[in-house]
Amino acid sequence: MSKIALENLVPGMILAAEVRDRNGRLLLGEGAGLEAKHLFIFRTWGVVEADIAGVEGADTTVFPDSVTGEKIDQAKNRLLPLYCHTDLEHPVISELLRLAVIREVQHGQ
Repeated sequence: MSKIALENLVPGMILAAEVRDRNGRLLLGEGAGLEAKHLFIFRTWGVVEADIAGVEGADTTVFPDSVTGEKIDQAKNRLLPLYCHTDLEHPVISELLRLAVIREVQHGQ
């Protein structure tokens, strides 16, 4: 199982864990198959990612073919100064940086 960003979820994927909103309210249970209406509900309630069954790997972010490794590295290098007073080895900080890089690349900020 692996966390997949909301933008990369598609109908037919199977949840490996339940999905809850920011307040902890259950939106969809483990083992449920995603439908388009679920993705709409996730967006409405602020869900940003979900655990999907059958997907392995640390970084499952799917970028369009136009996004090169160089663009990802450039985005990370632009963001690293913002993290200069943090421990990049800490799991929370490294995840925040990873999410910031994804957002930077996807939104071209």
